[in-house]
Amino acid sequence: MPRRGKVKKRKLKPDPFYNSTIISEFINTVMKEGKKSLAEKIVLRSMERVKTKAKEDPLKMFEKAVENVKPMLETKSRRVGGATYQVPIDVSLNRSTSLAVRWLIRFARERGGKSMVEKLSAEIIDAVNSRGGAIKKKEDAHKMAEANRAFAHYRW
Repeated sequence: MPRRGKVKKRKLKPDPFYNSTIISEFINTVMKEGKKSLAEKIVLRSMERVKTKAKEDPLKMFEKAVENVKPMLETKSRRVGGATYQVPIDVSLNRSTSLAVRWLIRFARERGGKSMVEKLSAEIIDAVNSRGGAIKKKEDAHKMAEANRAFAHYRW
């Protein structure tokens, strides 16, 4: 938290290939140790793989995958009188998009064996079809928020 004022949200430049800001955010999240060109190759090759497997526009499929993974509710810990409650809160649009991107990448990395290109394309296709680890994570977050709905009055 800054001591002086609020930090402005920086605008992301759209990626040169698909001209999409969500793809550039995805590339930045895939990137490790500043190797952006490698992250771009991984994302673009996985999009090509999605295109060949699904025979549809990969950008639309990717956007649908992110839309399917976006959470609407999450829980935050709130300490009240010595007890900690999981309080359900609504997720803002920016946070839900970044969570969806992070979950897609995380569960793609956790898939076994193959190259990152194959794992990422498989996770995107699974997310479009409402399967896979990222979708399960979203459903778990929603179940947790639903189960703790009784503590919603502790919202701040």
